[in-house]
Amino acid sequence: MRLAELSERSGVSTATIKYYLREGLLPPGRQVNATTAEYDDGHLRRLRLVRALIQVGRVPVATAREVLGHVDDDSLGRTIRMGAALWALPQGPEPDEADPSVAGARAEVDLLLRRLGWETSRELAELSPVHRSLVAAVATLNRLGYGWDAERMAPYAELMHATAKLDLDFLETHASEAERVETAVAAAVLCEPVLRALHRLAQEEESARRYGIE
Repeated sequence: MRLAELSERSGVSTATIKYYLREGLLPPGRQVNATTAEYDDGHLRRLRLVRALIQVGRVPVATAREVLGHVDDDSLGRTIRMGAALWALPQGPEPDEADPSVAGARAEVDLLLRRLGWETSRELAELSPVHRSLVAAVATLNRLGYGWDAERMAPYAELMHATAKLDLDFLETHASEAERVETAVAAAVLCEPVLRALHRLAQEEESARRYGIE
């Protein structure tokens, strides 16, 4: 398809597509002649992902470029490729090492991972921004007196593990590695708000069942 058709099918203006091309967010099309290129369904998929990152996730262009660089890095194995792309997304706050609650929170998170047998997560703890975000969140809860520890987190973590299995089952329905990683990144931006909303709806429903709505 030519640029005009790509614009029509994607809902992205030609000017914006040209901007994404200049910024390296969209791979160049197959050059037909000096002024014309052809694009394919892979460009449509990439445009959806770029829109999810920039328009919905409000991810800066430089960060989006880094994420997409990992998405396209077929020299990496599936786990590292997906992990690198997801780690490059904006994360939660870093732990404040001056906060005395951080050391205790880190110990509880480590205890949680050992109890669950999540050895890969333990091995990557020093590198993982997700691990650091969890430590920071637990430290904040404990500092404010809410008392979150490994025992309390464990059933939630097990539910999240079941959710992760569903995520990967869905990813495996896609044909190529690039599509799988693209879908994982898009889901991180677009589906996490859905899961948060479902959690709150479930709380409303369970509260009504237990206590009524009067």
